[in-house]
Amino acid sequence: MSSIVDRFRSVRTVVTRATLPPLGVRGGILLTGIVALVLAYPAQIFLSRFVFALLAAAVLPVLAPRGRWATLFAVVAVGGWVLSTSRYGEPVALWRLLGLATFLYLHHTLCALAAVLPYDAVVAPEVFTGWLFRAGAVVLASAVLGILLLSAAGWGGGRTFLAVALAGLAVAVGVAALLARLLRR
Repeated sequence: MSSIVDRFRSVRTVVTRATLPPLGVRGGILLTGIVALVLAYPAQIFLSRFVFALLAAAVLPVLAPRGRWATLFAVVAVGGWVLSTSRYGEPVALWRLLGLATFLYLHHTLCALAAVLPYDAVVAPEVFTGWLFRAGAVVLASAVLGILLLSAAGWGGGRTFLAVALAGLAVAVGVAALLARLLRR
């Protein structure tokens, strides 16, 4: 019984000491999660009883951004994209795909930021402007590169698509190797 009382006191302490910046980051997690789900799933799903499960999937990373919930959310969103294009027959639209990728990335980085940001932190505005600049640069570079690679895939038929896929794989391996090298330093 005392553990329940202690848990209630700790929750009350968190609520009374929380500051606006960490709450704003967690609000951003919720907002980007909902937008990603709207882009991933067809409208029929939101009019059914499954909407509550999707809302739970969006809320769980807000409550525990350090845990596995952010990864589970990404799997749910990508699964929704696959479901909507394969089972529901929705066409693959470039704007929807880029939007989903953008909001999944923003959701992921906001979860990482919330994981290291204490609930009672006082944060300088430069922290958020720097984060926004870096996130915007990554989103823009990814969108431009993705569009260029998609247009290059259409130039030479099926063989070009294979070459572009292999080039994308090489870039991903190169980035992973660069990150591993930087981590060792």
